[in-house]
Amino acid sequence: MFRKRNVQRKSSGNSSSANKNFRGQGKRFSKPSRSRKSRSGQSQFSDVSKFINKAVPEKNVKPYTPKNSFADFLIDENLKRNILKTGYKHPTPIQDQAIPHVLNGSDIVGIANTGTGKTAAFIIPLLDKVIRNRKQNIIIIAPTRELAIQINQELVKFAFGLKIFSVCAVGGMPIFRQISDLRRNYNFIIGTPGRVKDLVDRGHIPLEQFQTIVLDESDRMLDMGFINDMRFLMSAMPENHQTLFFSATLSDDIKNIINNFLTDPISISVRVNDTASSIDQDVVYVKNEVKLDLLHDLLIKPEFNKVLIFGKTKLGVEKLSERLSGRGLKVKSIHGNKNHTQRQHALKLFKENTVNILVATDVAARGLDIPNISHVINYELPSTYEDYIHRIGRTGRGGKAGKALTFIG
Repeated sequence: MFRKRNVQRKSSGNSSSANKNFRGQGKRFSKPSRSRKSRSGQSQFSDVSKFINKAVPEKNVKPYTPKNSFADFLIDENLKRNILKTGYKHPTPIQDQAIPHVLNGSDIVGIANTGTGKTAAFIIPLLDKVIRNRKQNIIIIAPTRELAIQINQELVKFAFGLKIFSVCAVGGMPIFRQISDLRRNYNFIIGTPGRVKDLVDRGHIPLEQFQTIVLDESDRMLDMGFINDMRFLMSAMPENHQTLFFSATLSDDIKNIINNFLTDPISISVRVNDTASSIDQDVVYVKNEVKLDLLHDLLIKPEFNKVLIFGKTKLGVEKLSERLSGRGLKVKSIHGNKNHTQRQHALKLFKENTVNILVATDVAARGLDIPNISHVINYELPSTYEDYIHRIGRTGRGGKAGKALTFIG
């Protein structure tokens, strides 16, 4: 069994139709039970109080005091300068706890809420590892192409001027371009499980020559049915290698993988509550209202300045986006029927505030770090409570306040 280390961490508007539908203001409830699915596959939640929770004012949250600073870490000085240039000042709990152990070569199991800085927790020490030994090869696996691309962008930012290169190998993009990239000099491969396995099967990624593997958002990979691909990739690694395993939850399947593939790993848990204390959560009842009209009444409020709306199906998301656009709102959509270029373009416009509303399926629920999202709206219920946690985790990030609203009816 692995060792465990725990970190201790202590609206207004003019629309009466929108305002009168809010419930649960000021109430606090006990931790909700897990959601369940009906035979039809539709999500059923026995208690809507799981969607209601008041944010804790920042002044009432005991700040985490890191044991280290980025200046203290035993890493390359040029890398330190890049970190400081990006605006990083003090390590988050997962960074503070994980970086020293990654530098020491230990296997890691990192359990942390979304938005806690997990990417830098492994990118920074692994870049230092390559700086010290240019023969190091590292593979990073993420569940979605968007997250893999985001990790690669973080790596490029921290590796500026260090002459360390990466290949991004994800589905939805031309595989032959990626095969060409793999013929060039690189130390990192960042990709999705299916595409990486395909490239391994074709003989373009020799996993036996890699010394480190990172599995990020491991619980999401399990949810998406990648467990066999994960096992395949880990079993192809050389006997002596380092494994970094990051997840927001720790299911039995994940525990089995840890026990089978990790060597005496150190467990670092900075997850205290299911959701961040910075997120104000509430419900909006729509039984006696036209749902689209109610959503529109909310979106035109000035405080709804950057909104991520979640729907359940690809068709439903696209239709909702078109209807909101028809009402004069600046909106884009992302879902599985959009190709890679379309999805990246929509995310770019949303990040740059060219549009202030993004409608998405759960493809956007995990891993994406989009700054300053003011509101997450669950226009349709998620399938599970875990999906809800990851959806609303797109707001209230980096210590900023956020609001999550869930339509019920």
